[in-house]
Amino acid sequence: MASTRAPAVAEVLWELKREDKIATYGAIAGRAGFSAGANGRAMITCLKTVRKDWPHLQWWRAIRDDGTCKAEGDQAIELADWGAELSNVDNEGRVHIKVDEARIMVWDEEEASAVLASNGSAAAE
Repeated sequence: MASTRAPAVAEVLWELKREDKIATYGAIAGRAGFSAGANGRAMITCLKTVRKDWPHLQWWRAIRDDGTCKAEGDQAIELADWGAELSNVDNEGRVHIKVDEARIMVWDEEEASAVLASNGSAAAE
């Protein structure tokens, strides 16, 4: 349920904002105590609530686990303004988000290894 999960996600987004970092849906959901769901659906629902109820939070710091966002969306604009490099528009109109590893929030070493191993597109090459 978004109503019970959204406040927990909001807390994690506040943490990301304070640290000036981004994190994947899976990492944020795990930190908030739930699963991001298939294709991040639970997180997407939570982020819609966060955008509506807490507009001051930087929802755009939550990125898909595959390290992409819509090429023509608000998130791409926010990430580019923040300093992320967006490249390689795919057939679905999504761009890959590239940032320095130090700007990706991870809460434990096992998670960090999994993110870097499975998502080379989120880290700078």
